[in-house]
Amino acid sequence: MRGIVGLTVITFLVIIPTLVYFNSSLNSRYQENINPLDYTEEFPTHLSENVDQNSVHGEVIMPKLGNATIKAELGRSSWKLLHTMMARFPERPTKDQKTALRSFIYLFSRLYPCGECAKEFQMILEKHPPQVSSREAASQWACAVHNIVNRRLLKEEFDCSTIADRYKCGCAAES
Repeated sequence: MRGIVGLTVITFLVIIPTLVYFNSSLNSRYQENINPLDYTEEFPTHLSENVDQNSVHGEVIMPKLGNATIKAELGRSSWKLLHTMMARFPERPTKDQKTALRSFIYLFSRLYPCGECAKEFQMILEKHPPQVSSREAASQWACAVHNIVNRRLLKEEFDCSTIADRYKCGCAAES
């Protein structure tokens, strides 16, 4: 019996430290030093070529969003974001700024987290493309589109004549 206990103790004294040593050296060999903020290889800091138009004008990416509470909260937040963006858009935007806003709106319609909402938004965009010639045009376009959605949802419409004041800085009193 002593022989078995002695053999067991020796085995643990030899095998356990050996396993720990080899395991830690293997882990350190295969463990990469990854900086989560350094994505220049996967995500270049500049675009070497123009964005593919298919990526801007493609199909909806997100699945259906079943949670009605989250869907409503997402909708309110998204409209606040869009209206505030339009209210802060340049009064006389450059060609690049117009392209950026137009592209954002179309990409937003693809990536919106509520898939069925995104599809509805894309159908609206087909009939009412983004108006990006000025701050006023963008703001009025967003208000008109918001009212299209509100009519479909049987909600109250916004007075588009006051939309610029409400979202000028994103901090107007909520009514």
